[in-house]
Amino acid sequence: MMTQKRLFICLAWMVYLNAGCNTQGVQTKTGLDRIAEYKHLFEGKRVGIIANQTAVNTAGRSIVDLFSELPDCKVTALFAPEHGLWGAEAAGAKVDSLVHPVYGIPVLSLYRTDGRMPKPTPDMLNHIDVLVFDIQDIGARFYTYIWTMALAMEAAAENQIPFVVLDRPNPVTGLSVQGPILDPRFASFVGLYPIPVVHKMTVGELARLFQGEGWLDQGVTTKLSVVPMTGWTHGMPFEQTGQTFIPPSPNMRTLDTARIYPGLCLLEGTNVSEGRGTALPFLQFGAPWLNAKRLSQRLTDLNLPGIRFETTTFTPTASKHKDQTCQGLRLHITDQTQLKPFMLGVYIVQEIFTLHQPQFQWRSSHFDRLSGTDQIRQTILDDRSVDQLQAQWKTPLMAFKKLRRTYLLYPPPLECDSWNVR
Repeated sequence: MMTQKRLFICLAWMVYLNAGCNTQGVQTKTGLDRIAEYKHLFEGKRVGIIANQTAVNTAGRSIVDLFSELPDCKVTALFAPEHGLWGAEAAGAKVDSLVHPVYGIPVLSLYRTDGRMPKPTPDMLNHIDVLVFDIQDIGARFYTYIWTMALAMEAAAENQIPFVVLDRPNPVTGLSVQGPILDPRFASFVGLYPIPVVHKMTVGELARLFQGEGWLDQGVTTKLSVVPMTGWTHGMPFEQTGQTFIPPSPNMRTLDTARIYPGLCLLEGTNVSEGRGTALPFLQFGAPWLNAKRLSQRLTDLNLPGIRFETTTFTPTASKHKDQTCQGLRLHITDQTQLKPFMLGVYIVQEIFTLHQPQFQWRSSHFDRLSGTDQIRQTILDDRSVDQLQAQWKTPLMAFKKLRRTYLLYPPPLECDSWNVR
Protein backbone atom coordinates (compact mmCIF):
# COMPACT_ATOMS: atom_id res chain seq x y z
CA MET A 1 0.00 0.00 0.00
CA MET A 2 1.30 3.46 -0.90
CA THR A 3 2.22 5.55 2.14
CA GLN A 4 0.96 9.12 2.50
CA LYS A 5 4.50 10.43 2.03
CA ARG A 6 5.01 8.49 -1.21
CA LEU A 7 1.64 9.60 -2.51
CA PHE A 8 2.55 13.23 -1.83
CA ILE A 9 5.88 12.86 -3.62
CA CYS A 10 4.26 11.23 -6.64
CA LEU A 11 1.59 13.91 -6.86
CA ALA A 12 4.24 16.61 -6.58
CA TRP A 13 6.18 15.16 -9.53
CA MET A 14 2.97 14.85 -11.55
CA VAL A 15 2.34 18.56 -11.04
CA TYR A 16 5.93 19.27 -12.06
CA LEU A 17 5.65 17.23 -15.23
CA ASN A 18 2.27 18.65 -16.18
CA ALA A 19 3.66 22.13 -15.72
CA GLY A 20 5.67 21.61 -18.89
CA CYS A 21 9.03 20.16 -17.90
CA ASN A 22 8.41 16.97 -19.83
CA THR A 23 5.20 17.39 -21.75
CA GLN A 24 4.78 15.51 -25.00
CA GLY A 25 6.16 17.39 -27.98
CA VAL A 26 8.41 19.69 -25.93
CA GLN A 27 11.95 19.42 -27.29
CA THR A 28 14.82 19.11 -24.86
CA LYS A 29 17.16 22.08 -24.83
CA THR A 30 20.72 21.29 -23.80
CA GLY A 31 22.96 23.57 -21.80
CA LEU A 32 24.60 24.72 -25.02
CA ASP A 33 21.19 25.68 -26.42
CA ARG A 34 20.76 28.01 -23.45
CA ILE A 35 24.11 29.83 -23.16
CA ALA A 36 22.58 33.16 -24.22
CA GLU A 37 20.42 32.98 -21.08
CA TYR A 38 23.60 32.59 -19.02
CA LYS A 39 25.74 35.10 -20.88
CA HIS A 40 26.67 36.77 -17.58
CA LEU A 41 28.96 33.79 -16.95
CA PHE A 42 30.97 34.52 -20.11
CA GLU A 43 30.76 38.27 -20.86
CA GLY A 44 34.15 39.93 -20.93
CA LYS A 45 35.85 36.56 -20.48
CA ARG A 46 38.47 34.54 -22.27
CA VAL A 47 36.89 31.11 -22.55
CA GLY A 48 38.52 27.70 -22.71
CA ILE A 49 36.27 24.87 -23.88
CA ILE A 50 36.64 21.12 -23.21
CA ALA A 51 34.73 19.54 -26.08
CA ASN A 52 34.60 17.13 -28.98
CA GLN A 53 32.38 16.61 -32.01
CA THR A 54 29.27 16.26 -29.81
CA ALA A 55 29.45 19.91 -28.71
CA VAL A 56 26.85 21.28 -31.10
CA ASN A 57 23.45 22.78 -30.39
CA THR A 58 20.11 21.34 -31.45
CA ALA A 59 20.45 23.01 -34.86
CA GLY A 60 23.91 21.43 -35.33
CA ARG A 61 25.96 24.60 -34.85
CA SER A 62 29.43 24.44 -33.31
CA ILE A 63 30.04 25.50 -29.73
CA VAL A 64 32.86 27.82 -30.85
CA ASP A 65 30.57 29.67 -33.27
CA LEU A 66 27.89 30.03 -30.61
CA PHE A 67 30.28 31.40 -27.99
CA SER A 68 31.77 33.78 -30.54
CA GLU A 69 28.32 35.37 -30.87
CA LEU A 70 28.10 36.22 -27.16
CA PRO A 71 28.94 39.85 -26.33
CA ASP A 72 32.57 40.52 -25.46
CA CYS A 73 33.39 36.82 -25.25
CA LYS A 74 36.46 35.23 -26.83
CA VAL A 75 37.28 31.53 -27.15
CA THR A 76 41.03 31.33 -26.63
CA ALA A 77 41.60 27.55 -26.40
CA LEU A 78 39.97 24.19 -26.97
CA PHE A 79 40.78 21.08 -24.95
CA ALA A 80 40.46 17.61 -26.48
CA PRO A 81 39.64 14.45 -24.44
CA GLU A 82 40.33 10.82 -25.32
CA HIS A 83 39.53 10.14 -29.01
CA GLY A 84 40.41 13.75 -29.89
CA LEU A 85 38.47 16.87 -30.78
CA TRP A 86 36.75 15.13 -33.69
CA GLY A 87 36.24 11.78 -31.92
CA ALA A 88 38.19 9.89 -34.55
CA GLU A 89 41.12 8.48 -32.55
CA ALA A 90 40.98 4.87 -31.35
CA ALA A 91 40.62 4.03 -27.67
CA GLY A 92 43.95 4.54 -25.93
CA ALA A 93 45.52 6.26 -28.94
CA LYS A 94 47.72 9.29 -28.37
CA VAL A 95 45.96 12.63 -28.82
CA ASP A 96 48.28 15.43 -29.94
CA SER A 97 47.90 19.15 -29.35
CA LEU A 98 47.50 21.24 -32.50
CA VAL A 99 46.12 24.48 -33.92
CA HIS A 100 42.51 24.34 -35.08
CA PRO A 101 42.49 24.51 -38.90
CA VAL A 102 39.38 26.74 -39.02
CA TYR A 103 39.42 28.85 -35.86
CA GLY A 104 43.20 29.22 -35.56
CA ILE A 105 43.16 28.63 -31.81
CA PRO A 106 45.15 26.02 -29.88
CA VAL A 107 43.62 22.59 -29.34
CA LEU A 108 45.31 21.21 -26.22
CA SER A 109 45.29 17.49 -25.49
CA LEU A 110 43.81 16.24 -22.21
CA TYR A 111 44.60 12.61 -22.91
CA ARG A 112 47.89 10.97 -22.07
CA THR A 113 49.26 7.52 -22.87
CA ASP A 114 52.10 7.51 -20.32
CA GLY A 115 50.00 6.43 -17.36
CA ARG A 116 49.81 9.86 -15.73
CA MET A 117 46.48 11.58 -15.13
CA PRO A 118 45.65 13.99 -18.01
CA LYS A 119 45.08 17.08 -15.90
CA PRO A 120 45.29 20.58 -17.43
CA THR A 121 48.53 22.30 -16.49
CA PRO A 122 48.77 25.90 -15.25
CA ASP A 123 50.37 26.85 -18.58
CA MET A 124 47.33 25.51 -20.44
CA LEU A 125 45.07 27.74 -18.34
CA ASN A 126 47.29 30.81 -18.40
CA HIS A 127 45.11 32.78 -20.87
CA ILE A 128 41.70 31.58 -19.72
CA ASP A 129 39.18 33.29 -17.43
CA VAL A 130 36.53 30.55 -17.42
CA LEU A 131 36.68 26.85 -18.32
CA VAL A 132 33.65 25.23 -20.01
CA PHE A 133 32.83 21.53 -20.36
CA ASP A 134 30.45 20.24 -23.05
CA ILE A 135 30.73 16.58 -24.09
CA GLN A 136 28.05 13.92 -24.55
CA ASP A 137 28.52 11.22 -21.91
CA ILE A 138 26.96 7.74 -22.08
CA GLY A 139 26.33 7.03 -18.41
CA ALA A 140 28.98 4.39 -17.63
CA ARG A 141 31.62 4.84 -14.92
CA PHE A 142 34.50 3.69 -17.09
CA TYR A 143 33.76 6.05 -20.01
CA THR A 144 36.60 8.51 -19.55
CA TYR A 145 34.96 11.86 -20.35
CA ILE A 146 33.58 12.33 -16.82
CA TRP A 147 37.06 11.85 -15.40
CA THR A 148 38.47 14.38 -17.86
CA MET A 149 35.83 16.72 -16.39
CA ALA A 150 36.78 15.90 -12.79
CA LEU A 151 40.49 16.52 -13.37
CA ALA A 152 39.72 19.77 -15.20
CA MET A 153 37.59 20.86 -12.24
CA GLU A 154 40.57 20.26 -9.96
CA ALA A 155 42.84 22.30 -12.24
CA ALA A 156 40.28 25.11 -12.41
CA ALA A 157 40.06 25.17 -8.61
CA GLU A 158 43.83 25.21 -8.19
CA ASN A 159 44.11 28.13 -10.63
CA GLN A 160 41.09 30.08 -9.31
CA ILE A 161 39.18 29.72 -12.59
CA PRO A 162 35.37 29.31 -12.66
CA PHE A 163 34.13 26.05 -14.18
CA VAL A 164 30.90 25.77 -16.20
CA VAL A 165 29.22 22.54 -17.29
CA LEU A 166 26.78 22.70 -20.21
CA ASP A 167 24.51 19.80 -19.40
CA ARG A 168 23.31 17.09 -21.79
CA PRO A 169 20.99 14.06 -21.47
CA ASN A 170 22.21 10.81 -20.02
CA PRO A 171 21.20 8.51 -22.91
CA VAL A 172 20.74 5.34 -20.80
CA THR A 173 17.85 6.55 -18.65
CA GLY A 174 16.01 3.27 -19.20
CA LEU A 175 18.60 1.40 -17.14
CA SER A 176 18.66 1.06 -13.36
CA VAL A 177 21.59 2.02 -11.13
CA GLN A 178 23.87 -1.03 -11.42
CA GLY A 179 27.20 -2.56 -10.51
CA PRO A 180 29.54 -2.28 -7.55
CA ILE A 181 30.61 1.02 -6.04
CA LEU A 182 34.24 1.68 -7.01
CA ASP A 183 36.72 0.46 -4.41
CA PRO A 184 39.32 3.28 -4.04
CA ARG A 185 42.10 0.69 -4.34
CA PHE A 186 41.17 0.35 -8.02
CA ALA A 187 40.87 4.06 -8.82
CA SER A 188 42.20 4.98 -12.25
CA PHE A 189 41.27 7.04 -15.30
CA VAL A 190 38.41 4.59 -15.93
CA GLY A 191 37.03 5.32 -12.46
CA LEU A 192 38.28 7.84 -9.90
CA TYR A 193 35.49 8.18 -7.34
CA PRO A 194 33.08 5.82 -5.52
CA ILE A 195 30.16 5.64 -7.93
CA PRO A 196 28.53 2.54 -9.49
CA VAL A 197 29.08 1.41 -13.07
CA VAL A 198 25.64 2.71 -14.15
CA HIS A 199 25.13 5.92 -12.14
CA LYS A 200 22.10 7.47 -13.86
CA MET A 201 23.35 11.05 -13.57
CA THR A 202 24.10 13.75 -16.11
CA VAL A 203 27.54 15.34 -16.36
CA GLY A 204 26.20 18.44 -14.62
CA GLU A 205 24.85 16.38 -11.75
CA LEU A 206 28.11 14.45 -11.51
CA ALA A 207 30.10 17.70 -11.33
CA ARG A 208 27.91 18.79 -8.42
CA LEU A 209 28.44 15.40 -6.75
CA PHE A 210 32.21 15.37 -7.21
CA GLN A 211 32.62 18.83 -5.70
CA GLY A 212 29.84 18.59 -3.14
CA GLU A 213 31.25 15.42 -1.60
CA GLY A 214 34.78 16.81 -1.46
CA TRP A 215 36.12 14.13 -3.82
CA LEU A 216 38.34 16.46 -5.86
CA ASP A 217 42.01 16.16 -4.95
CA GLN A 218 42.71 17.71 -1.55
CA GLY A 219 39.04 18.66 -1.34
CA VAL A 220 39.55 21.71 -3.57
CA THR A 221 36.50 23.57 -4.85
CA THR A 222 35.97 25.69 -7.91
CA LYS A 223 33.28 28.26 -8.64
CA LEU A 224 31.01 25.70 -10.32
CA SER A 225 28.02 26.58 -12.50
CA VAL A 226 25.81 24.15 -14.40
CA VAL A 227 23.73 25.41 -17.31
CA PRO A 228 20.81 22.98 -17.01
CA MET A 229 18.62 21.47 -19.69
CA THR A 230 14.95 22.17 -20.07
CA GLY A 231 12.34 19.66 -21.23
CA TRP A 232 14.17 16.62 -19.85
CA THR A 233 13.76 14.18 -16.96
CA HIS A 234 15.60 11.03 -15.94
CA GLY A 235 12.72 8.94 -17.21
CA MET A 236 12.86 10.27 -20.78
CA PRO A 237 14.26 7.98 -23.48
CA PHE A 238 16.82 9.77 -25.62
CA GLU A 239 14.64 9.11 -28.67
CA GLN A 240 12.03 11.49 -27.23
CA THR A 241 14.38 14.42 -26.61
CA GLY A 242 14.43 15.70 -30.19
CA GLN A 243 18.24 15.60 -29.98
CA THR A 244 20.45 13.80 -32.48
CA PHE A 245 22.68 11.13 -30.97
CA ILE A 246 26.16 11.96 -32.23
CA PRO A 247 28.56 9.04 -31.60
CA PRO A 248 30.89 10.39 -28.89
CA SER A 249 33.68 7.94 -29.77
CA PRO A 250 34.48 5.67 -32.73
CA ASN A 251 32.96 2.52 -31.23
CA MET A 252 29.98 4.15 -29.46
CA ARG A 253 27.91 4.28 -32.62
CA THR A 254 24.31 3.83 -31.49
CA LEU A 255 22.10 4.20 -28.45
CA ASP A 256 21.87 0.42 -28.16
CA THR A 257 25.68 0.33 -28.03
CA ALA A 258 25.59 2.76 -25.11
CA ARG A 259 22.96 0.65 -23.36
CA ILE A 260 24.94 -2.57 -23.61
CA TYR A 261 28.39 -1.03 -23.05
CA PRO A 262 28.31 -1.09 -19.19
CA GLY A 263 28.53 -4.88 -19.35
CA LEU A 264 30.27 -5.76 -22.61
CA CYS A 265 33.14 -3.41 -21.84
CA LEU A 266 34.27 -5.96 -19.23
CA LEU A 267 35.49 -8.10 -22.13
CA GLU A 268 38.26 -5.52 -22.61
CA GLY A 269 39.79 -7.14 -19.51
CA THR A 270 39.97 -10.54 -21.25
CA ASN A 271 41.29 -12.02 -24.50
CA VAL A 272 37.76 -12.17 -25.98
CA SER A 273 36.96 -9.67 -28.74
CA GLU A 274 34.31 -7.14 -27.73
CA GLY A 275 33.62 -6.47 -31.40
CA ARG A 276 36.12 -3.66 -31.98
CA GLY A 277 37.15 -3.62 -35.61
CA THR A 278 33.67 -4.72 -36.74
CA ALA A 279 30.45 -2.95 -37.67
CA LEU A 280 28.88 -3.85 -34.30
CA PRO A 281 31.33 -3.08 -31.48
CA PHE A 282 29.97 -4.16 -28.07
CA LEU A 283 26.85 -5.56 -29.73
CA GLN A 284 28.74 -8.71 -30.67
CA PHE A 285 31.66 -10.58 -29.15
CA GLY A 286 33.67 -13.72 -29.79
CA ALA A 287 36.98 -15.48 -30.35
CA PRO A 288 38.38 -18.02 -32.83
CA TRP A 289 38.07 -20.78 -30.20
CA LEU A 290 34.63 -19.87 -28.83
CA ASN A 291 31.83 -22.47 -28.93
CA ALA A 292 29.10 -19.98 -29.83
CA LYS A 293 26.23 -22.45 -29.97
CA ARG A 294 26.92 -23.91 -26.56
CA LEU A 295 27.54 -20.49 -25.01
CA SER A 296 24.31 -19.14 -26.47
CA GLN A 297 22.34 -22.00 -24.93
CA ARG A 298 23.94 -21.55 -21.50
CA LEU A 299 23.26 -17.80 -21.49
CA THR A 300 19.71 -18.27 -22.76
CA ASP A 301 19.06 -20.76 -19.95
CA LEU A 302 19.88 -18.02 -17.43
CA ASN A 303 16.73 -16.12 -18.52
CA LEU A 304 18.51 -12.77 -18.35
CA PRO A 305 16.03 -9.88 -18.73
CA GLY A 306 15.80 -7.64 -21.77
CA ILE A 307 18.26 -9.48 -24.01
CA ARG A 308 18.35 -12.13 -26.75
CA PHE A 309 21.38 -13.96 -28.17
CA GLU A 310 22.12 -14.93 -31.77
CA THR A 311 25.14 -16.94 -32.94
CA THR A 312 27.33 -15.23 -35.50
CA THR A 313 30.80 -15.08 -37.05
CA PHE A 314 32.91 -12.00 -37.68
CA THR A 315 36.45 -11.04 -38.62
CA PRO A 316 37.84 -7.99 -36.80
CA THR A 317 39.90 -5.59 -38.89
CA ALA A 318 41.55 -4.17 -35.76
CA SER A 319 42.11 -4.88 -32.07
CA LYS A 320 41.94 -8.43 -30.65
CA HIS A 321 41.98 -11.35 -33.11
CA LYS A 322 42.59 -9.03 -36.03
CA ASP A 323 42.01 -10.76 -39.40
CA GLN A 324 40.90 -13.97 -37.66
CA THR A 325 37.45 -15.48 -38.03
CA CYS A 326 35.73 -15.36 -34.66
CA GLN A 327 32.83 -17.47 -33.51
CA GLY A 328 30.58 -15.40 -31.33
CA LEU A 329 27.24 -14.02 -30.26
CA ARG A 330 25.26 -10.99 -31.35
CA LEU A 331 23.16 -9.22 -28.74
CA HIS A 332 19.63 -7.95 -29.34
CA ILE A 333 17.99 -5.72 -26.73
CA THR A 334 14.35 -6.74 -26.33
CA ASP A 335 13.43 -4.40 -23.44
CA GLN A 336 15.80 -1.63 -22.39
CA THR A 337 13.82 -0.98 -19.18
CA GLN A 338 14.50 -4.54 -17.99
CA LEU A 339 18.08 -4.78 -19.25
CA LYS A 340 20.81 -5.32 -16.64
CA PRO A 341 23.91 -4.80 -18.79
CA PHE A 342 26.54 -4.95 -16.07
CA MET A 343 25.45 -8.33 -14.74
CA LEU A 344 24.96 -9.47 -18.32
CA GLY A 345 28.65 -8.76 -18.86
CA VAL A 346 29.58 -10.61 -15.66
CA TYR A 347 27.54 -13.68 -16.68
CA ILE A 348 29.09 -13.66 -20.15
CA VAL A 349 32.61 -13.61 -18.70
CA GLN A 350 31.75 -16.34 -16.19
CA GLU A 351 30.23 -18.65 -18.82
CA ILE A 352 33.15 -18.20 -21.23
CA PHE A 353 35.59 -18.88 -18.40
CA THR A 354 33.67 -22.06 -17.49
CA LEU A 355 33.52 -23.32 -21.06
CA HIS A 356 36.92 -22.34 -22.37
CA GLN A 357 39.79 -22.98 -20.05
CA PRO A 358 42.66 -22.65 -20.81
CA GLN A 359 41.92 -20.66 -24.02
CA PHE A 360 40.27 -17.89 -22.00
CA GLN A 361 42.74 -15.46 -20.46
CA TRP A 362 42.38 -12.54 -18.05
CA ARG A 363 43.90 -9.12 -18.42
CA SER A 364 43.58 -9.02 -14.68
CA SER A 365 44.57 -5.47 -13.74
CA HIS A 366 42.40 -3.93 -16.45
CA PHE A 367 39.43 -6.18 -15.66
CA ASP A 368 39.60 -5.17 -12.00
CA ARG A 369 39.90 -1.47 -12.86
CA LEU A 370 36.83 -1.70 -15.05
CA SER A 371 34.93 -3.63 -12.39
CA GLY A 372 36.11 -1.28 -9.66
CA THR A 373 36.84 -4.34 -7.53
CA ASP A 374 38.65 -7.68 -7.69
CA GLN A 375 35.64 -9.49 -6.20
CA ILE A 376 34.14 -10.40 -9.56
CA ARG A 377 37.27 -11.99 -11.01
CA GLN A 378 38.03 -13.82 -7.75
CA THR A 379 34.46 -15.14 -7.51
CA ILE A 380 34.68 -16.55 -11.05
CA LEU A 381 38.14 -18.01 -10.42
CA ASP A 382 36.85 -19.70 -7.25
CA ASP A 383 33.90 -21.20 -9.16
CA ARG A 384 31.39 -19.44 -6.89
CA SER A 385 28.07 -17.99 -7.98
CA VAL A 386 28.23 -14.35 -9.06
CA ASP A 387 24.63 -13.93 -7.86
CA GLN A 388 25.91 -13.51 -4.31
CA LEU A 389 27.76 -10.37 -5.37
CA GLN A 390 24.53 -8.52 -6.10
CA ALA A 391 23.42 -9.08 -2.51
CA GLN A 392 26.71 -7.62 -1.30
CA TRP A 393 26.29 -4.56 -3.51
CA LYS A 394 22.71 -3.85 -2.44
CA THR A 395 23.41 -1.78 0.68
CA PRO A 396 26.17 0.38 -0.92
CA LEU A 397 23.93 0.97 -3.96
CA MET A 398 21.05 2.07 -1.75
CA ALA A 399 23.39 4.50 0.01
CA PHE A 400 24.51 5.87 -3.36
CA LYS A 401 20.91 6.32 -4.51
CA LYS A 402 20.20 8.32 -1.38
CA LEU A 403 23.33 10.44 -1.88
CA ARG A 404 22.50 10.91 -5.56
CA ARG A 405 19.15 12.58 -4.80
CA THR A 406 20.94 15.55 -3.24
CA TYR A 407 22.61 16.43 -6.54
CA LEU A 408 19.87 15.71 -9.10
CA LEU A 409 18.82 18.65 -11.25
CA TYR A 410 15.94 16.88 -13.01
CA PRO A 411 13.00 14.72 -11.90
CA PRO A 412 13.75 11.01 -11.47
CA PRO A 413 11.46 8.41 -13.09
CA LEU A 414 7.94 8.58 -11.68
CA GLU A 415 7.64 5.36 -9.70
CA CYS A 416 4.71 5.81 -7.37
CA ASP A 417 4.98 2.37 -5.78
CA SER A 418 8.38 3.19 -4.36
CA TRP A 419 10.56 6.20 -3.70
CA ASN A 420 13.72 4.21 -4.34
CA VAL A 421 15.42 6.09 -7.17
CA ARG A 422 16.19 3.67 -10.00
